[in-house]
Amino acid sequence: MSDLIRLLGVSARGRHGVLDAEKRDGQDFVVDVVVEVDLAPAGRTDELDRTVNYAEVAADVVEVITGEPYDLIEKVAAVIADRVLARPLIAAVEVTVHKPQAPVGVPFGDVQVVVRRGRDAPVVIALGANLPTGDGIAPGATLLAAAERLRELPGLTEVSLSPIFGSAPVGGPEQPDYVNAVATARTTLAPSALLAALHGIEADFGRVREVRWGARTLDLDLVQYGDPRPDAPATSAVVTSHHPHLMLPHPRAHERAFVLRPWLALDAEATLRLGERSVAVRDAIRDVADQEIHELEGGA
Repeated sequence: MSDLIRLLGVSARGRHGVLDAEKRDGQDFVVDVVVEVDLAPAGRTDELDRTVNYAEVAADVVEVITGEPYDLIEKVAAVIADRVLARPLIAAVEVTVHKPQAPVGVPFGDVQVVVRRGRDAPVVIALGANLPTGDGIAPGATLLAAAERLRELPGLTEVSLSPIFGSAPVGGPEQPDYVNAVATARTTLAPSALLAALHGIEADFGRVREVRWGARTLDLDLVQYGDPRPDAPATSAVVTSHHPHLMLPHPRAHERAFVLRPWLALDAEATLRLGERSVAVRDAIRDVADQEIHELEGGA
């Protein structure tokens, strides 16, 4: 079971309701928020940025309550849930909106609307390797084996793997050429939890982080989490994060042919979020046409 943060009894005055008097005079609303999040990193490091800042969540709740008036508290609850779920550490959220002064017409104690939202998002994962593993598995075979591990990962489904490409190293020390591929999938995991799982797979294949951009037995990068289209539902919306532990979308993906070429080979309609806009991968790849990359025969 995942860990939980419960934020209960956040109250503010809003103007939500169907009746004109409710819009004119307003009334008090009370909101409870429960988020599902892995708190192990915060417990291990005692760092605020490894958990959910519930003061910020409370501020979001008050902003929604006191902001644009809606007819239904179902809408209020949904808007709050969508805003909370935008945080990359959160796997799921439950929002309860209380309307204790609702014009019910009979004596009552409370009216509550409860909404629950979990994630169901498309993801793009880049795979790369240029060293054999400790037990002698060649880089091309490592990528195929890593793809199988992705297919077995709880919370990750519909995993598809691109053809395997060969590429020259970009930056870093002198090292062998790479083999590269891209996998697409859907996930119910929070971005932070998925990244942690990818790091676990890397470690199982002998990955060590000693030299930046150095040779490695396996590299699994979370390139993009979520659907970059502006009309994507909140449960699958693209996630942006500038935290050093979780950079999303990957800040250099648009500069790397070894990401774009396999991705385009897998999905001709692929789209990458770049800042505040989205770009077609087929267009982005034109800017990296000078980078050496070629599809490998037989996938190795």
